[in-house]
Amino acid sequence: MLEQILEILTEICGADPGELQADTALFDEGLLDSFALVQLIVALEERFSVTLDPADLERKDMATPAAIAETVRARQPS
Repeated sequence: MLEQILEILTEICGADPGELQADTALFDEGLLDSFALVQLIVALEERFSVTLDPADLERKDMATPAAIAETVRARQPS
């Protein structure tokens, strides 16, 4: 799942392949802003068949690719 999330983020953030790591601070490094976050949520919902309500998400839930993977895993149906 992490690799898929890194692929999505690379496309949305315009990063070079391999630039993003599991612990990359997406907001702090200016790679993710509010517009890109909406794009990311839509892409994650489509790819992983989950519902991510922005009102229920905290910044820490989307702060790094690893945190995003954990957030998505927690919302996947059992």
